[in-house]
Amino acid sequence: MSGKNKPEACFGAGSFACGGLTERLERYRDSGYYPFHMPGHKRNMPQEAGDVLRAAAGLDITEIDGFDDLHQPEDVLRLAQERAAETFGADETFFLVNGSTAGILTAVSAAANKGGRVLIARNCHRSVYHAVCLRELEPVFLYPRLLEGGVADAIPPEEVEELLAQYPDIRAVVITSPTYDGVVSDVEAIAEIVHRAGAVLIVDGAHGAHFGFAPGQPESPVRLGADLVVQSLHKTLPALTQTALLHRCGNRVSSEAVRRFERMYQTSSPSYLLMGSTDFCVRLLQEKGRELYTDFENRLNRLYDRLSGLQSIQILSEGLVKQGCMKAFDRGKLLIAARNEKITGNLLYKELLNRYHLQMEMVCDTCVTAILTPWDTDDGFDRLAGALEEMDGRLLRADASPETDEEGLRAQRKGAVRESLLPGWPRTERAVSLHEAVEAPKATGRLSDAAGKISGTYVNLYPPGIPLIIPGEVITEEIIKLTERYVRLGLNVQGVKDPEGGGASARTLIIDTITGRRS
Repeated sequence: MSGKNKPEACFGAGSFACGGLTERLERYRDSGYYPFHMPGHKRNMPQEAGDVLRAAAGLDITEIDGFDDLHQPEDVLRLAQERAAETFGADETFFLVNGSTAGILTAVSAAANKGGRVLIARNCHRSVYHAVCLRELEPVFLYPRLLEGGVADAIPPEEVEELLAQYPDIRAVVITSPTYDGVVSDVEAIAEIVHRAGAVLIVDGAHGAHFGFAPGQPESPVRLGADLVVQSLHKTLPALTQTALLHRCGNRVSSEAVRRFERMYQTSSPSYLLMGSTDFCVRLLQEKGRELYTDFENRLNRLYDRLSGLQSIQILSEGLVKQGCMKAFDRGKLLIAARNEKITGNLLYKELLNRYHLQMEMVCDTCVTAILTPWDTDDGFDRLAGALEEMDGRLLRADASPETDEEGLRAQRKGAVRESLLPGWPRTERAVSLHEAVEAPKATGRLSDAAGKISGTYVNLYPPGIPLIIPGEVITEEIIKLTERYVRLGLNVQGVKDPEGGGASARTLIIDTITGRRS
C-alpha cells in the first residue's frame, strides 16, 4: 500500500481518545513536511490576516498523501464516514462540505428519474425546488395546515397516501422533519405508506441531526424507515458551518447513484477543516451523545419551567403539540411570541437584539425563534430568560396603564397592529414548469400590478428560505398582500426589490415576471 492508502490502526478503533482527522491534521501541521502543494498560503498565512485565519491555515490542506480523497475514500475518510453511519444508524453516510443543500440536490437526483413526478411538502427548502429544476421534475405539492403563530403543522400520513393513490407514477416523496420551527412528522407511518406505493422517502432533517441520542428526544428519521436523510451538523451540533451528512438507508436507492450525484454537486476540493470538524462532531456524539442530551433535557426543563410564568409573552413551543398532527416537537426550538396582537415578531426581535444584545435565529411576522443546544452556556440561558421576564413585566405595565408611554416595546409598537393570520398555506397554480420558467425571458414591474402574471422568481422570507411562490406560478392577490405585509413589518423578503426605498408602504416593490404569457 502507498502512504496515501495505508490506514492508521487507531482510526478503525472507534475510540474518541484515539483521535481522528483533526488529530491527523495537527500532526501534519507540526511535522517537518514542507507543502509544495495547494493551498497557496502554504500554512503560512500573512500576518495581516490576523490570528484566526492564521490558525485555521495551519490545518488547511488539500488531497495529499495520508489524507484520502472524499470522492474516492479508502482511508481516514472512509473510516470516518463508516463511523458516522454507525453512530446515526444508517447503512451508508456521506460527508457534505457544501451544506445540506448539496445533500438535498444529491438525494432528489438519485431517487427521481429525470422528468419524473415527485411528491413534495410545500414548506420544503428552496434547495428542493432547485433539484426539481435541475432534474426537470413534475412536482405535486402537499400543503401543511397552519397552527398558532403561522407555524406549519406536520404532514398528515393520510394525505400522502391519498396523493400517491391519485398519482401512481410518483417515485419519490420529499418532506421536512423537523421543520425550521421544530415540528416533527410521523416519519415511520409516512415511510410505510411510501414504500407500499413503490416510492422512495427523502427526509430533509437538516435541523434534526441531534435527534435520537437520549430518552425524551424525537427519534431520528434515519431509524424510522426513511431511505435518504439529510442532516446539517452545524445547525444544532458543535461543527463548523457548511458541515452536513447524507444518510442512505436500505436498498431502494443505490450507493452508486448517490455517489454519482454527490460528486457532481460537491466541490472537488473539499475543505479538510470542515471534514475534520464533521469527524470530531461524530466521535463526540458516539462517545458522549447520551450523556450530553440527557443533561440538556434537564436544562431545558428548568428553562421552560422558569418561562411558564410569563403572562404577556408566550412560548409557543409546548402548546403547538396539542394543536396539530405532529408526532413530536423539538424543544430546542424556542418560539417566542406576544399575546398582545399589537406586538409583532419584529418588535420582539429588535428589542432582544438592541436592548439585551441577544441575537435570535429568525424572526417572522408573529414570533421569534431561538435555537437552544447543549453548548449554550448557563449564562446565556439566564440572560434570555431574564430578558423575557423583564419584557413581560414592561408589557404588563404598559397594558395596565395605557396613558403611560413606556419606553422600549410600547413606544415601538404604535401603529404596528398585527394583521390576522392566513387561514392556511397559500396555494398557487403552476402555468409554466419550473425549469422552463427559470430560463424564460422576464420583465420587471410593480408587485401591486402583478396579479395574474407568472412569477419569474422565488419569493421567500430568509431565513428559512421556504418559497411563497416559485418561478412559473401565477401571482395571486393573496401572495401580493402577504409579501407587502412582510415588507411593512421589516422582515427579510427575498425575490422582490424596493428601488425607491418606500418599504413602509410596500407599494414601490417590484418583481420579475415572465414576459409574453399570462395565466
